[in-house]
Amino acid sequence: MPSIFTRIINGEIPCYKVAESEDFLAFLDINPVAKGHTLVVPKTELDYLFDMDDESLAGLMVFAKRVAKALDKAIECKRVGVMVIGTEVPHAHVHLIPFQRESQVSVTAPKLSFSKEEMAAIATNIKAAFV
Repeated sequence: MPSIFTRIINGEIPCYKVAESEDFLAFLDINPVAKGHTLVVPKTELDYLFDMDDESLAGLMVFAKRVAKALDKAIECKRVGVMVIGTEVPHAHVHLIPFQRESQVSVTAPKLSFSKEEMAAIATNIKAAFV
């Protein structure tokens, strides 16, 4: 059964897309711990990040770096944190979390709620900053 991320990649489930390449997709987390919380995933479904071959893992991180730079431009933040947990969805992924306080970069941080319009505006601003 395809993961929820594969279903997003295939267009079966909508997302707030912020960046895309031939091999990777970045979209807003629907349960964010901070404004702009973004997930970066390979388009090829693989459960565990560290099971990726070296070239794919390097490509994912380089793509994530470009997304993080766009987040830094689009969202007022101290830094963009990187978090890899890998247990919540069986599809390799990286969390990029713009933060003001380090406590925001945590799976136990309180989840925030934004309207559909706010999420769309956040995604649009990040997309515009992505190069």
